Amino acid sequence: MLGFLVLSLGKIVVVFGCLMLTVAYMTWVERKVISDFQVRLGPTRVGPFGLLQPIADGIKLFFKEDLIPSQVDRTIYLLAPALSLAPALIAFAVIPFGDTTTLFGLLPAPLGMHITDINVGVLYIFAISSLGVYGIVLAGWASNSKYALLGGLRASAQMISYELSMGLSIVGVVMMAGSLSLVDIVKAQGELGVWFIVPQALGFCIFFCCALAETNRAPFDLPEAETELVAGFHVEYSSMKFAMFFMAEYANMITAAALATTLFLGGWRGPVLPPVVWFLLKVFAVLYVFIWFRATLPRFRYDQLMAFGWKRLLPLALLNALVTAAVIVGVS
Repeated sequence: MLGFLVLSLGKIVVVFGCLMLTVAYMTWVERKVISDFQVRLGPTRVGPFGLLQPIADGIKLFFKEDLIPSQVDRTIYLLAPALSLAPALIAFAVIPFGDTTTLFGLLPAPLGMHITDINVGVLYIFAISSLGVYGIVLAGWASNSKYALLGGLRASAQMISYELSMGLSIVGVVMMAGSLSLVDIVKAQGELGVWFIVPQALGFCIFFCCALAETNRAPFDLPEAETELVAGFHVEYSSMKFAMFFMAEYANMITAAALATTLFLGGWRGPVLPPVVWFLLKVFAVLYVFIWFRATLPRFRYDQLMAFGWKRLLPLALLNALVTAAVIVGVS
C-alpha cells in the first residue's frame, strides 16, 4: 500500500511539474509562432532565442503591485483565479501519455503511464473541465465592473452552447471503442488498426471547434474581447491573480490537445519512436493549430458565435452520432 502511494505521488509530482513547465513555455511558443505569421522576431532579448522570457514574465508578475479595487466582493474576488486554475490542472489526471514502463528495469512490475485510469474517464474530463467556467463567472461578478460582468456572462453562455456539441462529438468514438476509459479508447485504436480521426473526421472537427470555444481561444475569445470589453472577466485583476487566469487558459489548451490526441489521434501509438514522444508530438501539433487559428482568423461577433454553436455544430454532432450508430449496427 505504501509503495502504491509513493508511486502515485511520484507520478502526480512529475506530471504536475511537466504540465506547469509546458504552461510557462507555451507563452513563448505562442509569441514565436505568431511573430512568424506576422513577419516579426518575437521574444529575443531574454536568454538565447528569448527562451528565458517566460521566467522573466513570471518574476515580473510575482513582484508587481497587487491592486484590489475597493468595491469588489473580496472573498469571491480572491477565490476566483484559484477556482479557474484548479480544474484545469486536475483534469489531466486521467490522460494516458504512454502504455506501461519499468523505468529501464528499476521497477519490479510495469507501471501505467497515467496518474489513474477510471472506467468513466471521459465523463470525468467533461465534469471537471466544465467547472472552470465558475471561476470566470465569479471573477466577472465579484469585480464590480460592467466589462468583467459581461465577460463572465459570455463565458457561461459560451460553455453551455459548446459543451453539448463537444459531448456529442465524441459519442461516435465511445461507440467504436465500447468504453469510456481513455486507456481503453487508445487500445481500441490499436486493435482496429486505424486512428479514430479517419472514421470520425467530422467528430474531430466539431470537437476541435468546441475546444477552441471552451478554452476561450480566438476566434471564440468573446469573454475577453479587448476591442469591446477591455479585457473582459479579468479586467480588474493584477499581479499573480492575473497570471493564474492565463495559466488556467494554457493548462486548458494542453488538456484539450491531449484529449484530442487520445480520442482521435491514437494517443501514444506510433512506429519507431517511444510512446511518450509520439504523444508529445501529437499534442504539440494540435497546440500549433490552436495558435495558427489565433494568428489567422478574426473574432466572431457574439450572435455569430451562438448561432454557430446551436445551428451548425449541434445538428452536425447529432448527425455524426446517428450515422456512426447506424454503421456499427449495420456492420454487426
